[in-house]
Amino acid sequence: MNLPNTLTIIRVLLIPVFVILIINHSFWWAFIIFAIAGITDGLDGLLARLTHQKTELGAYLDPIADKLLLISAYLSLAITEVLPGWLSVIVITRDVIILLGLLVIMLISHPPGIHPSFISKMTTVFQISTVLLALLEGYTPFFKQLTPMAIYGTTFLTILSGTHYLYVGTRILNQKNQKKSSRGE
Repeated sequence: MNLPNTLTIIRVLLIPVFVILIINHSFWWAFIIFAIAGITDGLDGLLARLTHQKTELGAYLDPIADKLLLISAYLSLAITEVLPGWLSVIVITRDVIILLGLLVIMLISHPPGIHPSFISKMTTVFQISTVLLALLEGYTPFFKQLTPMAIYGTTFLTILSGTHYLYVGTRILNQKNQKKSSRGE
C-alpha cells in the first residue's frame, strides 16, 4: 500500500459522505467533498508517476473509484431530482456496457491495456462539470443557465464515447476470432 493507492481509497470512502450530503440537500458541502475527491484523483495519478509508485492495484482501483464516484453522483442527483433521471440512465448504462465489454474480452482472451480515448476523457470532463454545475445551480443564475448546456453536452459525449467503445471492443473481439481462424482453432 502506497500513498497514491491510499488517496484512491480515501476517494472511495468519500463517496458515502457525498451521497448523504446530496440526499440531505447540502449541495455546497457535497460540492466541496466532490472537489476533494477530484483533487485526490489528480494527486494519486501524479504522485504515482512522479514517485514511480504505479501498481497493478492502483491501475484497477483508480478507474473503479472514478466510476463509483460518478455513478453515485448521477444516481443520487437523479433521485433528488437535481439532474434528469434519463441522463443518469445514459451515464450509468455506458459505464456498465464498458465494464461488461472488458469482462467479456478478459474472459475470451488476455486483458487489454486500459487506455481511455480522447473522447472518453472529454466525456469524463463533461460528466464531472455537469455534476459540479448541478451542485452549484441554486447559488447563482449563471450556473443555472450553464447546467442545461452541460447536460446536453454530457449526453452527446456519453453516447458518442459509448458507441466508440462498442466499436473498439467489437474490433478487438473480431481480431481475436480472425487469429483463431487463421490458426485453425
